[in-house]
Amino acid sequence: MALCFLDLPGVAGRPGHLVKIEMFEQADTAKLLLGRLSWEAIPLHEPVLLAVFVALALGGLALVGGMTYCRMWGRFWRHWVTSVDHKRVGLMYIVLGLVMLLPGVAGALMLLLQHALSAGDGPGYLSPHHYDQILTAHGVIMVFFVAMPLITGFMNYLVPLQIGARGTAFPFLGNLGFWMSAFGAVLVVLSLFVGGFSQVGWLAYPPLSGIEFSPDVGMDYYLWALLIAGGGATLSAINLIVTLVKMRCPGMGLMKMPLFTWSALCANVLIIAIFPVFMAALFLLALDRFAGTHFFTNDLGGNAMIYVNLIRAWVLPEVCVLMLPAFGIFSEITTTFSGKRLFGYTAMVGATCSVTLLAVLVSLLHLLPLGAGARVDTFLGLSTLIFAIPIGAMILNWVFTLYRGAIRFEVPMMWVLGFLIIFVVAGLAGVQLAVRPANDVLHDSLFVTAFFHHVILGCVVHALMAGIAYWFPKAFGYQLIPFWGRLSFWCGFLGIGLAITPLYMLGLMGVPPRMSHVDDPSLQVGFLIAASGAGLILVGILSLIAQLVHSFIRRPALRDETGDPWDARTLEWSTASPPPDYNFAFTPVVHEIDAWWDMKRNGYVRPTRGFIPIPMPKNTAAGFTIAALGAVFGFCMIWQMWLFAGVSFIMLLGVLIAHAFSHGRGFPIPAAQVERTEAGRTRLLARHV
Repeated sequence: MALCFLDLPGVAGRPGHLVKIEMFEQADTAKLLLGRLSWEAIPLHEPVLLAVFVALALGGLALVGGMTYCRMWGRFWRHWVTSVDHKRVGLMYIVLGLVMLLPGVAGALMLLLQHALSAGDGPGYLSPHHYDQILTAHGVIMVFFVAMPLITGFMNYLVPLQIGARGTAFPFLGNLGFWMSAFGAVLVVLSLFVGGFSQVGWLAYPPLSGIEFSPDVGMDYYLWALLIAGGGATLSAINLIVTLVKMRCPGMGLMKMPLFTWSALCANVLIIAIFPVFMAALFLLALDRFAGTHFFTNDLGGNAMIYVNLIRAWVLPEVCVLMLPAFGIFSEITTTFSGKRLFGYTAMVGATCSVTLLAVLVSLLHLLPLGAGARVDTFLGLSTLIFAIPIGAMILNWVFTLYRGAIRFEVPMMWVLGFLIIFVVAGLAGVQLAVRPANDVLHDSLFVTAFFHHVILGCVVHALMAGIAYWFPKAFGYQLIPFWGRLSFWCGFLGIGLAITPLYMLGLMGVPPRMSHVDDPSLQVGFLIAASGAGLILVGILSLIAQLVHSFIRRPALRDETGDPWDARTLEWSTASPPPDYNFAFTPVVHEIDAWWDMKRNGYVRPTRGFIPIPMPKNTAAGFTIAALGAVFGFCMIWQMWLFAGVSFIMLLGVLIAHAFSHGRGFPIPAAQVERTEAGRTRLLARHV
C-alpha cells in the first residue's frame, strides 16, 4: 500500500498519476467489501487452532457427505429446520446444548491444566492471550449456549404437553428463537478460527472491553453473538408465557399445574425482566465501540460502573433462570420414583415464586464489598440470607416426599439424590458470602468461583442429566441403557466433588480467579486435583454419549409401546411415545394436580371414535432465514464490511415484512388420519393389558 504514495512512472503507456488512482480505487474497493477481514485473521501460525479447525472441517464434510449420500437433506429441511412443532424445536435446543457442552467442558479442563502446569516457575502451555480467550469462551459457551439451550429445550418440549395443549401460542417465535440462539453459537465458534474471541472475561467489564483496550474483533464477536442469542431467548420466553397463561386445558387452574410448569413460568418471567436490561447494556457498549459514544468510558460524562450495575442486575437472576426449571425437573422425578404426591405442593409453588422475586433483590449483592454503608450492607446481607428460606423449604419438601415412599433407584432418581447432597453443601458455602466480614475476605477469590460452579454443576447439570434420562423415552420411543447412565452419574457426582473442593480451599487461601499463572508452587497440588475432577466429569459426558449411541443401536429391544414406562403422574405421559404432531386427539380435562395419575386411578378409557380435524401451524423457513441474515449482518458489522452489512440488513427487513404479511399459515390434520394414528396406539396398548 505504501507504493501508492510514490511517484510511479507510466505503465503500458498510462501516466503515473492514473496508476496511483487505480491503486487507491482498488484499496478502497477492498476495504468496502472486506473491511478489516484479511488472511491475517486466519490463525495459520497457531498449530493447535489450525488442527482443531481441520478436524472440525473434516467432520463437517463427513456429516454433509453422509446426509447427501442418504438423501436426508429434504427431510432435514422439512421436519427440522423449518419446523414450528414445539417438540422438534425443543429437541433442537437440547442437541445444540449437548454439542456445545463438549467445547465448554474442554475449555474448563484446559484452564485447570494451565493452572496445574504453570504454578511456580513453570510457564504452562497456554500464553496469557490464549488463556484469557479460553476463559471468556468457556463462560460464554457454558451459560449462553449450553445451560440456556438445554433449559429452554426442556421448557419448549414439555410445557404444552403438561398443560394439555396442542402447541405453543406463537409457533413461529419458537422456531425463530432457536435459530437465533444457534447462529449466536455459530458466531462464537467461528471467532475461534477467524479473528479470535474476546479476552476480557465473560461479563466484559469496561474499560477493558472498550475500544481503547480491546481494539480487535474479539469483543465485537462477543457483543453480536450475545445480542442475537439474547434476542432469541426473549422471544422464546414470550412464547412460553403466553402459552402457559392462555392455552391450559379445561380444569387446569394455576394451582393444578405441575411444578415443572410453574418453574417454567417463573423462569420465563425473569427472562422477560432481565434480558432486555442485559441486551441494552451490550447495545450501549456496542455504541461506545462503533459510534464513539461515551456511556461506559472514563471521560466525557461516561461511567463504567453503570455497566457493572446493569450486568449485575442480570447475572444473579440469570442463575435463578437456570435453577428454577431444574427445581421443577427434580420435583417431577421425585414424585414419580417415590410413588407419592409431592409433599407441600402449595408451599413449593410459594417457594418458587419467592425465589423469582428475591432473585431481583439479590442481584445487588455485588455492592456488598464496596462499603455502601451499614444500612445498605444490612439490606443486602439479609436479602441474601432470606433467599435461603424458600430454597430450604424446597429441599425439605423433596425429602418429605421421599420419606416412606416406594423409592425406585433408577438413573433419574440417582441424579436427584446426588443433587440433594451437593446442593446442601453448596448452600452452606453460599450463605457465608452474605456475611459482610466473610465477604470482604472471600470476595474476588476462587471461593466465589467454586461456589458458582458448585451450584451450576450440582443443580443445573444434575437436573439436565436427570431430565434427559427421564424424558428420553417420551421423546424417542425407547429407553436408555441404565449401565451407561449409572456410570455417567458416578463420574459426574464424584468429579464435581473432586474438581470443586480444592477450589474452595484455594479461595480460602486467597488465590484470585482469572490468573493464568500462580507463583506459589505449593498450590499446584490443588489445581492438579481439580483438573483430575474435571477430567472425570468429561468421562461422565463421554459415558452419556456412549449411552445415546448404544441405546440407539439396540432401540428395537428397548422400545416403549406404553407411552408411560415410569408409571408417571403428569399429562405428557398420557400420549404416545413419541407424541403425535397434534399431541392430544381430544383436549384433556383435569380434575386433580397429578392429572394423569388421577385419570389412571379412576379407570380412564381412551376414546376410539368421534375424531375431528385438528388445525395445526404450517412449517416456515422465515425463522431460519431471519436468524441467518441476522448472523450475516453481525459478522459484517464485526469486520466493518459496510456494503455487505447494508445489503444483509435490507434483506433482513424484507424477510420480516414479507413474513408479517403472509397468509395461510395453518392446515388441518384430517380426522381420518387422526383416527388411524390413535387406532395404531390402541393396538399397541392392547398388547400390554
